[in-house]
Amino acid sequence: MFGMKFFFYSLEHLPIHIHVRSADGTAKFEVNPVKLVESRGIKPKDLVLAEALVEQHSELIIKKWHEFHGE
Repeated sequence: MFGMKFFFYSLEHLPIHIHVRSADGTAKFEVNPVKLVESRGIKPKDLVLAEALVEQHSELIIKKWHEFHGE
C-alpha cells in the first residue's frame, strides 16, 4: 500500500505492533494507542502516512494479530 509493506513476524511479542517496510527503510508502530517505536531510513512524510494508515486500520491489525498469535 503506497509503496509500503505492513507486516508482523511469526514470533512476535506484546504489545501489539506492526512493522513497515518501504524502499527507503523500516519502522515499527505500536497499535493501541498508535505510536512510532523505531524508524530506520523511512522519509518523514512516509512515516506520517504509515502512522495514519496504522491508525485507520488498527482494528483490523489487532484482529489479525489475535487470529495469528491466539492472544
